[in-house]
Amino acid sequence: MFNSNDQMPTNADGLMPFRQNNDVFYLTGIDQEETILLLFPDFYHSHQREILILKETSELIAIWEGHKFTKEEAREISGIETVMWLSEFRQIFHTLMAEATHVYLNTNEHIRAVVEVETRDARFGQWCRKKYPDHHYERSAPIMHRLRAIKSEEEIDMMQQACNITEAGFRRVLGFMKSGVTEYEIEAEFIHEFLRRRSRGFAYEPIIASGLNACVLHYLSNTETCHDGDLVLMDIGAEYGNYNADMTRCVPVNGKFSKRQKDVYNAVLRVKRAAEEMLKPGNVIPEYHEEVGKFMESELLGLNLIDKTDIKNQDPKSPAYKKYFMHGTSHHLGLDVHDVGNIYREMEPGMVFTVEPGIYIREEKLGVRIEDNLLIKEDGLINLMENIPIEVEEIEELMNA
Repeated sequence: MFNSNDQMPTNADGLMPFRQNNDVFYLTGIDQEETILLLFPDFYHSHQREILILKETSELIAIWEGHKFTKEEAREISGIETVMWLSEFRQIFHTLMAEATHVYLNTNEHIRAVVEVETRDARFGQWCRKKYPDHHYERSAPIMHRLRAIKSEEEIDMMQQACNITEAGFRRVLGFMKSGVTEYEIEAEFIHEFLRRRSRGFAYEPIIASGLNACVLHYLSNTETCHDGDLVLMDIGAEYGNYNADMTRCVPVNGKFSKRQKDVYNAVLRVKRAAEEMLKPGNVIPEYHEEVGKFMESELLGLNLIDKTDIKNQDPKSPAYKKYFMHGTSHHLGLDVHDVGNIYREMEPGMVFTVEPGIYIREEKLGVRIEDNLLIKEDGLINLMENIPIEVEEIEELMNA
């Protein structure tokens, strides 16, 4: 059983833009509210092993909300032959439950999820357990995490397009950046380029952080003016076809890195490249993060941000490098920006990860993070952002062209 997400309210009669449940979208391709997917692969009748349930449209709905899927359209998109209306759900579900022993319910089990709002899946689970208390209930989330971690060629194509759109936005901003522009003006340049290239918009709330703001990991205000001599950290990604890009670049407001900015930037870039060398089949995220930390420790020594005494006296549970690099290096990427996938599972071909080390020096009002999106292959990596400028010299040349 998989339910679409709710349409979430704002205030009064306002609604947020609808965002489909990613498991429903992954399994059906249907991006419409009030959708239900029933899977019963060993049911007696073959035509009832996959059932797609849709909200039936009407002339009134068409006038006020626009077109909704017909059964024929839903069959073509989903590949599911049996499509029914929501009004038929209770009857068909009761028929299936009479023959079922185990029922798999869907929940959000992302390791970093904070679930405070009751979901449609959660409400359904409560209703189902109350009405059918003698069935055995299981979790579909571990299965979906296993499936979604490996991307198909079609998924990779969508993510590549999201990355290409992100690249176009970044190149536009390189020509726009100058002293006196505001963070929100930079955000506006990105969204203009994204929308004109048929992206639905940002994959996540954009971070446009100048100066000290770059040392706030999830800075979202984007309200400050960018000053001569500052670096601007831009953590931005476009969404395309429900799939996401996740890029971070740092550029000097005046078009020229200072020596210190360049040294810190290149230190981060070296850690990023060392991390990429370890992004290969068989490695596991927790151990990988520990190894990346060793490279970062060496770079921080070279920048005189920590010394050997700090390392000698460090708590192994909170190493000295964490003062300046306090987050992880990589996460799964896909339909979710922090995509589902077991972090204790060995890396495999077909997985897509971010690589995003950073150094944040609050006392210098300097924060640098560099991030690309990489596909693991049997024989190496494909950088989905390989065409996005990343070297100091390349960035400076484009900003001063």
